[in-house]
Amino acid sequence: MQPCGCLWFMQPNGCMFGMGKMDEVFKALADVSRRRLLDSLNARNGQTLRELCAELDMTRQSVSKHLAVLEVANLVVTVWRGREKLHYLNAVPINAIADRWMSRFDRERARALADLKNALEQEPMGNPEFVYTTYIKTTPERLWQALTDPGFTRRYWGLSFDTDWRAGAPMTWHQGAVAIADPEQVVVESESGRRLSYTWHSFTPEWAEAVGLGEDVLARLKAERRSRVTFEIEQVGETVKLTVVHDGFDPGSTVREMVGEGWPQVLSALKTLLETGEPLPAGSA
Repeated sequence: MQPCGCLWFMQPNGCMFGMGKMDEVFKALADVSRRRLLDSLNARNGQTLRELCAELDMTRQSVSKHLAVLEVANLVVTVWRGREKLHYLNAVPINAIADRWMSRFDRERARALADLKNALEQEPMGNPEFVYTTYIKTTPERLWQALTDPGFTRRYWGLSFDTDWRAGAPMTWHQGAVAIADPEQVVVESESGRRLSYTWHSFTPEWAEAVGLGEDVLARLKAERRSRVTFEIEQVGETVKLTVVHDGFDPGSTVREMVGEGWPQVLSALKTLLETGEPLPAGSA
C-alpha cells in the first residue's frame, strides 16, 4: 500500500508506557466477555450500547460494566453523534505493549500478542470511520499550536496550512513545493484548545506526482467523496487526551485505508515532538 502523501509513515516512538497502564490492559483482556466486546467492535466499529447488548446477548448492566474497564485501559474510546454514544476499538495500547514489551516474552507469548495486535489493526468491516485516541504530556494550548502553527506541523508532519482557522475559512495545503488549493478545502469547526475540524485536501495531479502515486490510484482517490478530520482536545490530569476522528468515507474507501496507516505515525511523531522537544530520529520515516 502506498502512503497518502499528507501522512508521513514514521515508526512508533517508544514513548513511556508504564507498568500500571500495561496492567490495566492485561486485566481488561483477561475477561472473556470483554474480549468478545472487542471482537464485536473489531468486526463492526462504532456501535451503541444497545447494539452491543443485542450482538452479544448480554444485559445492559453487564456490557456497561465491561465497557468501563475497557475504557480505563484505553482499549475502547467513545464519540457522541447527536444523542448516540458510539464505541470504537482503540489499538493504541496493544501497539504500545507489542512495540515496547514483546521482546521480554518467550516466543509463543510474543507470537500470540503479535496476532492480537495484527487483528486489532485490521480495518473493521462495519463503520468506516477512523477513530484514534492518545494521551500527551502537554497543555491544550500547546497542542492547539502544534495542530495549527506551520512551524510545528512541518516538523512532525512535513506539511503546513495557509488559513486563519476560522470556521468556514478556506485552507491551502503546502507539502514541499506543492500547494493544494480548492474552494471545498475549508475549516469546519474551530474552538481554540478544544476542537478543530476541517475537510481533507483535494487530490491533484501535482500532489500525486510529488508523492509518487500512479494515475490509477489518483483516479480512485478523486472518485471518492471528500472526507473530514476532527481533533477533540480534553485536559485529563497532567496530560491532554487527543481524539482524532476521520470520517465521511465511501464504503471500501482507498483514502480510508491510507489514512488508517498514516495517522498513527503522524500522531506518534506529534507526541514525541511535544513531549521531548525533538522530532523523531532520522530514519524513522
